[in-house]
Amino acid sequence: MSAILIGSFLGFVVWFLARYLVGGLYTVDQNERAVKTSFGRADRVPDMTTLSDPISESLNEDEKLRYIYPQVRVIPPGGPYFKWPWEKVYKVSVATQTLNMAFDPDDYSANQGGQILEAVTKDQLNTGLTGQIRYRISERNLYAYLFGVKRPISHVIGYFVSILRERIANFEAPKALITDPEASIVTGISINDLRKNLRQINEGMDRECASSAARYGIVLDATLITGIDPPPEVESALAAINTAHNQVSSDISLAQASADQNIEQSKRAVEIKTLNAQAQVEPLRQMAKQLGDLRKAGDDALESYVRNKRLELYSRAQNVILEAK
Repeated sequence: MSAILIGSFLGFVVWFLARYLVGGLYTVDQNERAVKTSFGRADRVPDMTTLSDPISESLNEDEKLRYIYPQVRVIPPGGPYFKWPWEKVYKVSVATQTLNMAFDPDDYSANQGGQILEAVTKDQLNTGLTGQIRYRISERNLYAYLFGVKRPISHVIGYFVSILRERIANFEAPKALITDPEASIVTGISINDLRKNLRQINEGMDRECASSAARYGIVLDATLITGIDPPPEVESALAAINTAHNQVSSDISLAQASADQNIEQSKRAVEIKTLNAQAQVEPLRQMAKQLGDLRKAGDDALESYVRNKRLELYSRAQNVILEAK
């Protein structure tokens, strides 16, 4: 009987060591970060919250009161590490990931199977948006991602889509483009404005979504809207308007180029005439200066100059007619 008890005890000891000591060792990969909890409570940094980190600078005053998360101790890549049976380790990948902006993590059939996101423009046109978003989990706010919300990806996608739809609904082209005479033919057609300013829209989305890291622990690295498609019923009309606009722009460009060429030719003609006039006036100026210098030298000098010029003319003349005295 005692042998059975000793064998059971030794078996329990071996099982305990294998289950909780050897099994308590773990590692963290290079693209991972980990957080450890003890009896369900995350290992926190004392007296530190997200308000102590610059990550909260993108929040307004009201949001700073609502999104206050404790700072947790982040386990870096490496190992092996050890945990007790009452401790649990949560690992997350911090690598940058790409996601279709039309993807709905709660309903895979939404948005035409996650392919096209619909939005309404300021002139009440239902457009289809295509593109991607790049995101990564913020290791500076892992508490929000792991324990703050139940499905952080769903929250971030919903947050992104709501901002994007609001921006599409209220977007107006910059005033510099509206006042451009070449753009007057398409003033008020918001789809053209959106297509011409995709870069500005993407940059604006990046700025407005900067608070997602403090809200949900997910950083939106970049917004890449690649296509804005109008409804099929207005596609042909919009194409005709754009064709007319392109033709008008071409005609204006040709007329402007012709006018610029004529102006340049006129400038060159005026410059040539000015140089010719200067060439004709310069000898007279030199002669006047020379005569003035002779006059200052005295009457004899002027008479000698006139006599010499007369003799020079005589030598070059074939016939000379003199007045009889």
